[in-house]
Amino acid sequence: MTDQRGSEIIGFRAPAPGSQPSNDTPAYGSTRKRHPLHRPLAFAHTVTETTGPRFSPAQFPATADISMVKGHAAMGERIIVSGRITDEDGRPVPHTMVEIWQANAAGRYHHPRDQHDAPLDPHFTGTGRVFTDAEGFYRFTTIKPGAYPWRNHHNAWRPNHIHFSYFGPGFATRLITQMYFPGDPLLALDPVFHAVPDAGARERLIARFDLDTTQPEWALGYRFDVVLRGRDATPMEG
Repeated sequence: MTDQRGSEIIGFRAPAPGSQPSNDTPAYGSTRKRHPLHRPLAFAHTVTETTGPRFSPAQFPATADISMVKGHAAMGERIIVSGRITDEDGRPVPHTMVEIWQANAAGRYHHPRDQHDAPLDPHFTGTGRVFTDAEGFYRFTTIKPGAYPWRNHHNAWRPNHIHFSYFGPGFATRLITQMYFPGDPLLALDPVFHAVPDAGARERLIARFDLDTTQPEWALGYRFDVVLRGRDATPMEG
């Protein structure tokens, strides 16, 4: 591919077939109602969509430790999650905003629409925000989330997971995914996890235990690296 001046333009590598979830996944019931029924319409982004807003800690303060509120520790297993965000060529994605949200240790979200019969924790809000450093690394402290029931099918339970949102230079570049934990028996039964057809791609959604991230006598550590595009891209929600 070349531009009008004859210079070569190298496009982004496309995701490998089956590495990204389908918008219509029959086993994941709610996709039947919300997936698009027509082909998407392409339109040019405006300057506002491609250049703003710029997210920085000055405007959006980081909350890297959500394992306590006002000095009071949340109930549950304290954990540390760290990782690196890169592009398809392994180059770091620096100074990008990462937002997280999750259920508490009992499997309940701090949200009025969550009426699951599980206790709320006054010392856990379940939301946080960090920024990658110059080399694309991030790190935060939280509580390992609990499993919870959902009404997708009979006796359905969501595995332990943390939601991630990645912001680039503007709202139009936002990406969302979920991080799971190794050895969770519910992964084999979860339609959301299996909405990604390729088994290798699904494995990229599972964090790994990391002794280097683990802090002695305080918290276990997990490593969750993210690739934003290309053949080895982390699966993202459509």
